[in-house]
Formats: sequence, C-alpha cells, structure tokens
Amino acid sequence: MSGPAGARGGSARAYLAPVPGDAPARPRVAVVGDVLLDRDIDGTVTRLAPDAPVPVVDVTTVRHSPGGAGLAALLCAQRADVVLVAPLADDTDGRELRRRLEGITLVPLGHEGPTRRKTRVRSDGQGIVRVDEGGPGTPTGTTPSAVTRVRDALAGCDAVLVADYGGGTTRDPHLRELLTEAAARVPLVWDPHPRGGAPVPGAALVTPNAAEAERAAQDLPGAGATTPLPDLAEVLRRAWSARAVSVTAGERGAFVAARPHDGDDGEPAAVRHLPARPAHGADSCGAGDRFAATVTERLAGGDEPATAVQEGVLAASAWVASGGADGFRRAQEDGQQRPEPDPATSLEELGARLRAAGGVLVATSGCFDLLHAGHVTMLDAARQLGDHLVVLVNSDRSVRRLKGPERPLVPLAERLRVLESLACVDAAVVLESDEPSDAVAALRPDIWAKGGDYTVADLPEAAVVRAYGGQVVTLPFLPGHSTTRLVDRVRESESVTATPTMRRSS
Repeated sequence: MSGPAGARGGSARAYLAPVPGDAPARPRVAVVGDVLLDRDIDGTVTRLAPDAPVPVVDVTTVRHSPGGAGLAALLCAQRADVVLVAPLADDTDGRELRRRLEGITLVPLGHEGPTRRKTRVRSDGQGIVRVDEGGPGTPTGTTPSAVTRVRDALAGCDAVLVADYGGGTTRDPHLRELLTEAAARVPLVWDPHPRGGAPVPGAALVTPNAAEAERAAQDLPGAGATTPLPDLAEVLRRAWSARAVSVTAGERGAFVAARPHDGDDGEPAAVRHLPARPAHGADSCGAGDRFAATVTERLAGGDEPATAVQEGVLAASAWVASGGADGFRRAQEDGQQRPEPDPATSLEELGARLRAAGGVLVATSGCFDLLHAGHVTMLDAARQLGDHLVVLVNSDRSVRRLKGPERPLVPLAERLRVLESLACVDAAVVLESDEPSDAVAALRPDIWAKGGDYTVADLPEAAVVRAYGGQVVTLPFLPGHSTTRLVDRVRESESVTATPTMRRSS
C-alpha cells in the first residue's frame, strides 16, 4: 500500500521509547502436521454433457496453494517466523508445495504415498465437486537423525501449533514424544482431527469444533449425546490433561474451559462463552486454520487462553467475511489488498480483521483539527512502522474539553473524511474519551505511536500497551507546526488586513 499524498520513504525516523519488557516483534512458531496441496479450478457452466446429465465446466483459472498444515504455516508466517515440520512427498506436487512455502523453514519428513491433493471445482463461485487424491501421507523415515532435526527445530520456538489433518503425523510415537517435551516448555496448541492422535498431555489449548468435540467425548465418563458444549469442553480438558480446551461452534462463538495457572485440577475449570460476530461469506474453508494460527500467536505473546480464543474467534469471523481460503489465495496472487473497515465494526473486530490480513498493526490518536504538514509527517512515519494504521480521532466534545470551547474548528465528520483520504490510514475511528487507554486495550495494536512532543511518562496508555506485549514508539514532528499556531497566524493576518474606517467628506 502506498503512503499519503506526497513522497514515501523520506528521511523521517521513528524513535523507539525504552519500554522495559517489550516482547519480540515476531515470535518463532513451529507448525507440526499434515500438508495438502489445494487445487482450485474456476470456470463457468452453460450446458450439460451430451453423454450424461452432468454440468460441463469451461475452465478459466487453475490455482495451487498449500492446504492443511501448509495453510496454517502461511497464516502464522504473517506475524511470526515459522518452521514447518511435516511429511512431504518427493513428487511433482510435493515440489510445488515446497516452492509455495518459500520463506518458511521446512523440516521435511518422509511421506507415504503421493502428495495428498484436494481439488475444488467451482462455477461462478459456487462449488460443484471436491476430489481428494493421494496419501495416506503417514510420516516415514523418523530415524534418530530425523528426530534430532525436529527436536532442534522445536527447541528454539516460542509456541507450537499442531495442525492435524488425519495423515498420521500425530500418531507417530517419536513425534508425540517430542511434542510432549515441547508442551512442558512452551504453549502448544493442538488443532485435532477425528482420524488423528489424541492431544499430548500438557497442551496449553486444544481447539476442536463442536462436531469433533462430540465425537471425541462419546465414550468418556460425564459426557453423552445431549451434553452441552460448555460441559464437553471441561470433560475433554480433563481427559486430555490440557490447560484449556476451546470448543468452537461457528456463529455461536467458542466455549473455553481453562484451568488457572496455580489451580487445583481436581476442581472444575471455569468455562467462558466467547461470542462471535455473525459473518456472511460463501466460503468458510480455512476458518479453523485462521483461528488456530491466531490463538497460537497470541499465546506466544503471553496471552491467557480465553483472551487468545476471543482474538481467534474475531479473526475467524473476519476470515469468512473476507472470502475464506479462496479469498486469501486470490489476495496472495493479486498482492495484499487493503482491508475495508465496516463502520459498525468494534475496535476489537477491527483489530482482529487487520491482524488477520497479516503484518504489523500500528495505531495513534489525536484531535487532527486543521490537518497540517506536522500531522501528515507523523502519520506517514507511523505507517512506515508497520502494515496497517488506525487513527483514533477525538470527538468534537472531547476536543472541546481538551482544547477549549472554540475548538474544534473542523467538525468530526470532516476530520474523519480528510484522514480517511490519506493512503497511509487504513481506518479512522472516533474516540469519545479524552484518554485512549480503553480504546488501545480493545484494539491491541502491535505498535502505539505518538508524536515526539510526548514522552512515555506523558502517556497513561503506555502501561496498557506494555501489558499485552506491544511497543510504544515516539515519532519525529515538525517544530512550529500546530493547529493553535495556524489559528494565531490567521487571526494576526485578519487584524493586519482589516479595512480602515472611511473618513466623512466635509
């Protein structure tokens, strides 16, 4: 995305305030699981075949992209450095997968059979048929040297995501032993599959959907066909010896059973319902991967499971609304598009949507009354810190409280319109409060940026940013540029050029 009107990449520099305890900008995440090759065939149907009552698809586009743990790795790579541990076949499709996973560190294992491939055929966006080929994909050749490579890869990670797609990776005893070791050291998220192995003990979070949870709990004591989802979450948490279990239920959101850090596992865990915003989209494929990747990244940053799940639910809803896996793949091919904000979207949802699009989220705040060169310099510098910029704009009432009864000179609607016209600004959001701490806590930007006329001590919201692992950045400003100075100059000019009193003729 380009910068605001005028040149980008000037000499302005951003200054990072020395905030103790800042988290690394990009955690390192390991994804372990089964990789697929997704093949999308788009076309149109205008007739039936002459030899059978089936539609004839005139193909317009064929696209290939990683699926399964491969898609999960790509999503994690938007906000983390990723190592992918997975069986990869030595065939044409396997080489295609390697090519499309460029930028991700691969630790390949042997793969039984040809690459698993899922082909989806669509006509005018409507799915007609899916064809599954290849496999079974069971890992082979888990020799001592291969086990050592995997152990070394996991050792340097801040979190692990197990993306089980039923190929057999999670049933391999050597890999299970390594995953058990990892779960004792770092947050491990287990995204299960009905044909996969049970989660290893000590997982920070297990993320079955409602159908997977009901199936997994069929033979467990305390569960039955009519067991409510909140109770299922706790039954499974105990059965799997997990710190937390999140049962996702589409538009109903998620139910999270979580044991406190120092809680007695003999006592029932607290179960929370985290609602989702209904998302309208034709393709929900990949929403589970978006959810799992988001919660893994949040746990790596130190979030509690319930907080991470809430972020994951919002990210999954945004994923569906933006076109699902097909929309993601098209965006990958066309170049990342700027997400369009929904006026009704909450700050939590806006933050989740922009983070789901990938990259670093930057935010700032201010009155922005009479937008001038100092404002534009600061906003441009803020945008250069990341991939998305959200501006919190003080409401008219807030500006009057902060600046006096004669301000603002420009009403809120016009200030928002001017800011949103800048290419560096992804969204301008009204801030009713005079102090942005609550809004920052809801939006959770990776970087909170303010002009260099502030210090960290001046910013009460800095403590909020530190609490969730974000960074506070002070930006350069142009001395002598302010709305107050502009107003004073206009008034001085009016005083000098005032029309003199006319003299009466005698």
